[in-house]
Amino acid sequence: MKEISELNLPADLSYSNDHEWVQKTGETIKIGVSDYAQDQMGDIVFVEMPDVGDTFKRGDEFGTLESVKAVSEVFIPLSGEVVAVNESLEDAPELVNDDPYSSWIVEIRPTVENEYDDLLSRDEYLKLLQG
Repeated sequence: MKEISELNLPADLSYSNDHEWVQKTGETIKIGVSDYAQDQMGDIVFVEMPDVGDTFKRGDEFGTLESVKAVSEVFIPLSGEVVAVNESLEDAPELVNDDPYSSWIVEIRPTVENEYDDLLSRDEYLKLLQG
């Protein structure tokens, strides 16, 4: 496992307390799991994703990641409707381990204003990881 100082935590992303990253892409938002989360899980062998059109409230489980160690739930950090899923993860779930920030899981259209403001900056997320 990586030391905290070895983690890749891009400053241009926001983070959730549940270890998801969030990236605004115009009117939609891409969501994936942080380098910390994928490192803790180990080798990811399966990604369960929702369907396009599914809607979620902030904090809802929207999928799972199965690794050689365990199955982990993934929680939606913002309320919204799924507008796309990363279909490349169906055949190559290990992409999440290779580069968790280009391997987004879902893209949503947010349905509740101001929830984005509750997310953590890189520095705030780093403090969370450090305890």
